[in-house]
Amino acid sequence: MTLKQLQAFLAVARTLSFAEACHLVHLSQPALSLAIRNLEDQLGGRLFVRTTRSIHLSSEGQAFVPIATRLVSDWNDAEREMQQRFALQLGTVELAAMPSFASTLLPLALMRYKQRYPRIRIEVQDVVAELLVNMVLQGRTELGVSFDPGTHSELDFLPLFNDNFVAILPPDHPLPATHESIDWPQLLESDFVMLQRPSRLRSMIEDELAQQGMSARVVFEAHQLITVGKMVASGLGVSVVPSLSREQMEAVGARCVSVQAPVIGRRVGIITRHKRELSVAASAMRDIIVETFQSRT
Repeated sequence: MTLKQLQAFLAVARTLSFAEACHLVHLSQPALSLAIRNLEDQLGGRLFVRTTRSIHLSSEGQAFVPIATRLVSDWNDAEREMQQRFALQLGTVELAAMPSFASTLLPLALMRYKQRYPRIRIEVQDVVAELLVNMVLQGRTELGVSFDPGTHSELDFLPLFNDNFVAILPPDHPLPATHESIDWPQLLESDFVMLQRPSRLRSMIEDELAQQGMSARVVFEAHQLITVGKMVASGLGVSVVPSLSREQMEAVGARCVSVQAPVIGRRVGIITRHKRELSVAASAMRDIIVETFQSRT
């Protein structure tokens, strides 16, 4: 069955006149008659009883009217919904972001998106980098914003900006308040609070230090950066975190300074599945995130 056949059938059923039905569906009488005949052939019987003077619905035709009406309505609803989705007037966009980005910068991009596409629903998952990559690979989210996952045949990475790590210190740390930076040898004199393995952030730090022949004395571990910050603020040790987390760390009472020799930083960007076309809503979200943050220094 085709939509044209269903519309032709309903037009004839309502008017009981092929001539009048032709005007409703904008078909010639031969084309209308052919559409009805093909529909009857497909269904296996007559929908109309025709005489030389009149036409009326068969019993089967009467039963088919509500069915055809529903099918045409569903088709129209589907067409309207898809048009709205392509026009960004309807739909949902799913986005995953590492917590340090989701809680600081991402709201700015979300606000811009809602201003342009107020009818699109946004779902944000704030998850650690390891889980975020798996979500993108498994198709559980179209977009992820996190650190560069490195070379991966199934992922694409669109860089946005570089984020250098900062040291977080307890309020009573001996580094003078006038100092805005600390070097690694001085920092490593203190006990460290670190994220639990297999944290990618922890791996970045340990790998960089190992290349310099250094290592941290880890005495406390936590699963969330905010917990690391609270432990440091309580005097349990020091740590290093992405500068994106600076505001959060200071809010819980930790002191933040830049860390030198070596400077550890990573690119932050958008992670998507390789050769997987984004939905219209997700593509618009990617464009707005790029527009908002790619020029960030």
